[in-house]
Amino acid sequence: MKIRIRYFASLREVTGQSDELLDMADGTSIAEIKKNLVTRYPRLQDILERCLCALNRAYVPPETALHENDELVFIPPMGGGSEPQDNGAS
Repeated sequence: MKIRIRYFASLREVTGQSDELLDMADGTSIAEIKKNLVTRYPRLQDILERCLCALNRAYVPPETALHENDELVFIPPMGGGSEPQDNGAS
């Protein structure tokens, strides 16, 4: 089966691409795809451990099986924001 993986933010930086097509056995799980990607791009290990998985625009667990023409997106953790400030008002 062919699946499309889309890369954003730090994932794009590591892989050097915004998306790619993978040819995998039907029913391969997202967890197996992660292992495959870490073998190809070792620097993804820490990032993928913290990513959420979206399959065809819906969040799913890593155990989810993939099928022909699925689109898989790993959503890296977001940084930023700040702690609320105590302005002394009560």
